[in-house]
Amino acid sequence: MHSPSDYQRLEAMLRLQESANERVHRHWRQQHYAWLRALWVECAELLSHVGYKWWNQTEIDWPQVKLEVVDIWHFGMSQLLQEIDPQEGFVPLARKLLGSLDEHCPDPQPELMAAAEELARVALAEGQFSVAGFWELLSAVDMGLDELFRCYAGKNVLNRFRQDQGYATGDYRKCWRDGREDNLHLEELARLLDSGHQDYSRQLYRALEERYLAQA
Repeated sequence: MHSPSDYQRLEAMLRLQESANERVHRHWRQQHYAWLRALWVECAELLSHVGYKWWNQTEIDWPQVKLEVVDIWHFGMSQLLQEIDPQEGFVPLARKLLGSLDEHCPDPQPELMAAAEELARVALAEGQFSVAGFWELLSAVDMGLDELFRCYAGKNVLNRFRQDQGYATGDYRKCWRDGREDNLHLEELARLLDSGHQDYSRQLYRALEERYLAQA
């Protein structure tokens, strides 16, 4: 069984994803974006970091693999949110996801490429986002819900921050304060905060903003 904080993390990620989709289009549900197509493409990109080319062996790039898992989750949640009645809110869906996670019995030795391929297969052949399949992928990369939340919330915060600081217009500089990229500042600040706090993403955004403006 999982802790109440796991439920809070799931609900928080659903809220963040809803907000991110609304930034793209206020009435995003009526646009019928191809979430599942984006998902299986991300599965393919994940495989490129695993090193599927037997004729050109490479080591697994774990940081990039985990970033692809976060992107897959981004589109998976969007598909789930697309399918629910928005009037019901996030609570029923968060509970359903937690229940699915509680019931999940991972393969003792989950194979990463097989897990990614199965997730893509269900999206393509059955037109669904397999929540159980995603939990299996999470197990295959040895990634718990806490790490998923920290990575997802961090990327969500960084994307919003970049846009708010003029990324689209070219006014934003990705390298600042000691010449370091913004994602490095984000990682450093994230380590100083409690990811279990219900206001975690807002605290992280505020900390990033304060550091950015201090060097202006």
